[in-house]
Amino acid sequence: MAAHDWQAAPIGSLKGVGQEMERKLERLGITTKGELVRHVPRRYDDYSKIMPIRAMQPGLVSFRGVVERVASRYARTRKLHLTEAIISDGTGTVKAIWFNQSYLAKTIPTGTPVMISGQLKFKNNDLALQNPAIETIEAGIDPKEGGRIVAIYPETEGLSSKQLRALVRPLLPLIETISETLPESIVTGNKLMPLSKALVEVHQPTSQKALDKARYRLAFEELWYLMVASLAIKHEIQTEEAPIIEFRVEAAQAFTSALDFIMTDIQRQTAWEILQDLRKPRPMNRLLEGDVGSGKTVVGTMAAVMALANDFQAALMVPTEILARQHVAKLTPLLDRLGYPIHLVVGKQSVAERKAVLEAAASATPTLFIGTQALLSEAIDFRNLGLVIVDEQHRFGVSQRQALKAKSGRLPHLLSMTATPIPRSLQLTVYGDLDISIMAGLPPGRQPIRTKVVGAREREQTYQFINEQIESGRQVFVVCPLIEPSDQSGSKSVVAESQRLAKGPFKGRRIEVLHGRLSTQDKQDVMTAFAAGEIDVLVATTVIEVGIDVPNATVMLIEGAQQFGLAALHQLRGRIGRGEHASYCFLIPESKGIDTMERLAAMEKSQDGFRLAQIDLELRGPGQIYGTRQHGILELQFADIGDAKLLAAVRKAAVGFIEDQEALKRNPEVAMKISALKAVTSLD
Repeated sequence: MAAHDWQAAPIGSLKGVGQEMERKLERLGITTKGELVRHVPRRYDDYSKIMPIRAMQPGLVSFRGVVERVASRYARTRKLHLTEAIISDGTGTVKAIWFNQSYLAKTIPTGTPVMISGQLKFKNNDLALQNPAIETIEAGIDPKEGGRIVAIYPETEGLSSKQLRALVRPLLPLIETISETLPESIVTGNKLMPLSKALVEVHQPTSQKALDKARYRLAFEELWYLMVASLAIKHEIQTEEAPIIEFRVEAAQAFTSALDFIMTDIQRQTAWEILQDLRKPRPMNRLLEGDVGSGKTVVGTMAAVMALANDFQAALMVPTEILARQHVAKLTPLLDRLGYPIHLVVGKQSVAERKAVLEAAASATPTLFIGTQALLSEAIDFRNLGLVIVDEQHRFGVSQRQALKAKSGRLPHLLSMTATPIPRSLQLTVYGDLDISIMAGLPPGRQPIRTKVVGAREREQTYQFINEQIESGRQVFVVCPLIEPSDQSGSKSVVAESQRLAKGPFKGRRIEVLHGRLSTQDKQDVMTAFAAGEIDVLVATTVIEVGIDVPNATVMLIEGAQQFGLAALHQLRGRIGRGEHASYCFLIPESKGIDTMERLAAMEKSQDGFRLAQIDLELRGPGQIYGTRQHGILELQFADIGDAKLLAAVRKAAVGFIEDQEALKRNPEVAMKISALKAVTSLD
């Protein structure tokens, strides 16, 4: 049987997998033998260094023993279940403690032979293990797995790592037949372990050294494909022709003179980088990173004006209609002074508005179009599109670029803007096709936002402070994770919380709600009223995360703060502190786990979005932050995105491969995988 044939075989065809087991495996996303092979361990317990209890010292330990006694109880003061066991091996005894795992009392009754691995620590003047990994020896660890490094897999209810190891074991000989997925030159040139051997090692390690080499090989492959795909995109873009947008001194002077503020040095420097790109005959593909409030919009607008001054059209694409309308309202007076028209392009417009948009796009008149993805509508044909600016999207995908090329006959220059900073390690991998400009720091006059994590006992005091702010004429955002109450969640909802606040702590205040289910007109009416100071408290979902600009809003209270990543929290916090008054952000978590409090403490200490992005990357992984996990781009199982040495080695190999013009032709399977990665990068 060919390697690919057995991998496609249904998991139910594997010996030992009945209908019930098949359903459990499906919960883990395993429906074929190949998917089982790629269900890789999340960690390992090293039973290769077994030691007697009497010889153990604080630190990581592994030992065999017998359960002398075990008991489970509920600790009311700590609100958790404690399971305690005394383990003996004939040389001594040691206590093991597990939290909220009451089922263990039944699965390891007195007399059960076990193997344990975990951290031995001092507790109450005695040595004890907290939440160690434990396996019953009868389950198959001994003798087959005794004295080995044992794989611990992602599990589901009723399906343990012991069972998964047993299912994988008969497939190990077949794994050795799996074909190599990297070009031979990459494997040999970087002294990588062959794929088949690496997969065997990750499931059944022969030694720690071999396991490290196997994981390195698989991590190398994950990052190599990402880097080659991004470099291939960059190469393709550089072969396209783009309109040449010359730098016109008089246009730059007219723009800066028309502003009601003076651009900062970093804004001018960043604008100059972009304007230099626009002069080239190859399409710009640049990402502008700037912290919340750093002035990205003015830089992007200056680039758009330069395109207009060269008789080209320009387009600004934003994620929501609210933001599109806000940009139109804010930029219309500026462009009126400069003599250029603006058109709003959104999904629902009147016949007259739509007709005006289509006529303007088809004409040669230099015009700025501001809208949502409706700008990509098939009905709109731009006569002379020179520049596209994409706000709050990290990338502009292959299909979107092709759509723009089809509309205007050539690829326009592309500028993406984001307030979510991208750490250097991600710039080298997923964003390797982009040139990156960074606007660090805030404009003069912007005050730091005082941030505080609020406990249940401090809630009333916080409400009192907020009321004082309202009395002083300031306005307030209250953010909730949900729109309406949910039976499955104790999280605050916009609808219920607005009603509670109106009857309780903010009684008599002008309160409104804002969320995604409101009609476009209702959203616009609420934001207009809030900006005009007609609303005291706006209770909203994260629909306010991007672009809402109300200088008089000085308080941000975020309910269920533990549900949001640091990037989202920082974006939300950026909605305040935009005026002359001191501003305050209160974070109220529903739970206080270690990870939650570590993240929220970072928010208290830092106003630096770049620092917070790095912390978020380390704590949550790249996929959750940058929205790429839904597309399968950053489901990294082995690669540590922060491993600088690995990144450097992978990038060197990727650059060498892509510079070889014939490499993809010699490796058609590699070319297919890279094409799939390129295509998945989109705004859809």
